[in-house]
Amino acid sequence: MKNRYDEQDAQAFVRDYPRCLPELALRVYTSRLLGAEEELVLHGGGNTSVKGIITNLIGEEQEILYVKGSGWDLGVIEPQGFPGLDLAYLRKLRQVESLSDAEMVNQFRTHLLDSASPNPSIETLVHAFLPHRFIDHTHADAIVTLTNRQGYEKFIYEALGENVAILPFIMPGLPLARVMAELYASRPGIDCIILVNHGIFTFGEEAKASYDKMIYYVTRAEEYLARCSTGATPGIAVNLEPVQASVVLPLLRGALSFVDSGRRRTMQLAVRQNGEILAALARVEAKELFVNGALTPDHVIRTKNYPLWLEVAGLDEDEILVAVRNALAQYQKDYEQYFATQVAAKNVSRLKLDSLPRVVLVPGLGLIAAGFTQQDAGIAGDIAEHTIAAKLRGAVLGPYRELDQGSIFDMEYWPLEQVKLGRTKPRPLEGRTALVTGGGGAIAMGIGRKLLEAGARVFMTDINQTRLETVCHKLADTFGSSLVSPLLMDVTNEESVQIGMEQLIMQSGGLDILVPNAGIAHVAKLVDLSEAAFRQVMEVNCLGVFQVIKGAIPIFRRQGTGGSIVINSSKNVFAPGASFGAYSASKAGAHQLGKVAALELAEFGVRVNMINADAIFDDAGISSGLWDVVGPERMRSRNLDPEGLKDYYRQRNLLKTTVHADHVGNAVVFFASEQTPTTGATLPVDGGIMAAFPR
Repeated sequence: MKNRYDEQDAQAFVRDYPRCLPELALRVYTSRLLGAEEELVLHGGGNTSVKGIITNLIGEEQEILYVKGSGWDLGVIEPQGFPGLDLAYLRKLRQVESLSDAEMVNQFRTHLLDSASPNPSIETLVHAFLPHRFIDHTHADAIVTLTNRQGYEKFIYEALGENVAILPFIMPGLPLARVMAELYASRPGIDCIILVNHGIFTFGEEAKASYDKMIYYVTRAEEYLARCSTGATPGIAVNLEPVQASVVLPLLRGALSFVDSGRRRTMQLAVRQNGEILAALARVEAKELFVNGALTPDHVIRTKNYPLWLEVAGLDEDEILVAVRNALAQYQKDYEQYFATQVAAKNVSRLKLDSLPRVVLVPGLGLIAAGFTQQDAGIAGDIAEHTIAAKLRGAVLGPYRELDQGSIFDMEYWPLEQVKLGRTKPRPLEGRTALVTGGGGAIAMGIGRKLLEAGARVFMTDINQTRLETVCHKLADTFGSSLVSPLLMDVTNEESVQIGMEQLIMQSGGLDILVPNAGIAHVAKLVDLSEAAFRQVMEVNCLGVFQVIKGAIPIFRRQGTGGSIVINSSKNVFAPGASFGAYSASKAGAHQLGKVAALELAEFGVRVNMINADAIFDDAGISSGLWDVVGPERMRSRNLDPEGLKDYYRQRNLLKTTVHADHVGNAVVFFASEQTPTTGATLPVDGGIMAAFPR
């Protein structure tokens, strides 16, 4: 591992943060160096600290411990991410016989310099009791690879030398802090402490010294593993038949869903299938290598302790469904037994978490991670990918040594660990995946925004790449690029739609909400309307709706969890306009297709509803493609400027209101969140056009 410490960069941090102690600025710098290395920490893992002296309000010098705050990521941490605590008081806690979790948190909160600070790390007492000014702690892959093998002490000393100390796993808190302090006091010359099944602590009087030791020892571990792997016999691969992701993933995603308090919870899936993962899962001994405990118990809240092993190569669709259901049933049975055993053994009462896996290993397909949000699935995927690599690398050392079930349970059901997940009441569409066609226009902008606000993972599709990327970038600026994705798709082309659906499945596992929104217009009286123009409008506005609904049906059927199709029709369905024959006819056709789909898809629990909107011109700088075509003619015929045209449409509805893209988005979310048992319905979003009342 490369040592990335640069003195000029370090001093730049001191200059950039003049209002904090220089040592705290350096602490921020080296913490970010650690956080930038995925082989050291992932997604908020690890913690660091520094001790400093300040002058308090009454003019006294006070020694302060600045330690990483819970919820902060070392890779992007700022000085405010290091809450300061009264170090002298914390050290006195070493005399306390015991300290409950609640009381420990209370002691931290009541001895902060700033009451607005985040909660300090759960390992704060370790940092307080050790005497060093700078302390670094990571869950380095190479270190836990050594500790998680039978005979780990031999491997650790061979790799790292004798100037290290080893401790068995102990839960964070007062006991661990006390043992670590006593260990260092008995061997004050050691450079680091290895906590088995957990990670490594290094320390020093300077930021650089502690960081240097971390990189030095992790590098030694990496080099040792590389030496041990030299000349090792490569694993024997199984000749697997292809696995069809477009079939397996929706079946799996549907099986992973469940009903909680009357509300269906669905999962996002993240698929990892690079060459290394596929080769690892194709080994004869792959199940033995990878279906065992987590590298460190810190990962358990993200991945569960065990992955699910799923073999489906060579099976047809019905056989795959049976295999998925059987594998999940056994996994859940095993989890229920684990929970019951631990609750009884520890004589405690705990609210059981769901018993579903978060990592599924499918030979021939790859690593599939699951989570209630795309972020959760991505985190589980990152951890699982590192776990596979570490277990494969460590296999040359001998059998895997996982942590005992009691320790895993303590960590999985520890309130101080679960709080890291930041759980709040799920948003209405959390875990759902939505596809919006016509994604480069103003209405799509509003629909996408409201779906994202409601918690959905959104795919926007259009044939115009420039307009599509503009809309997606605007939405990503607000909601994050991981939640909104562009898909180039020609809705009039069956093959293009099929490819787009397959891409969507590979990125999220399936589909829950389909919004056929793509539309074009052509202004001409029937006598002047060419066949070519009529066909083009019909193909986009009517055939396009047919194609995407048809393409979505197999996904809905395989998932077996229902779904929602919301067609963006038009007030022209009931109130057509002169010179607008192609548009009105195509929208009426799409509307009728929606009613037929409501009849046919009800057996799958899929609801199909229509929204009839009127005159939406632009949104957040995105113009309506339709009104780009229609607007000039409408303005000429009525002798109006752009603002005058907008006012004309505002004044013609009963409520005298402007219809915005967000209003259409709100209607989509209403239908998609299934607040009422409604299908086959039409909802006007037009301010009240009497001629367009549904009838």
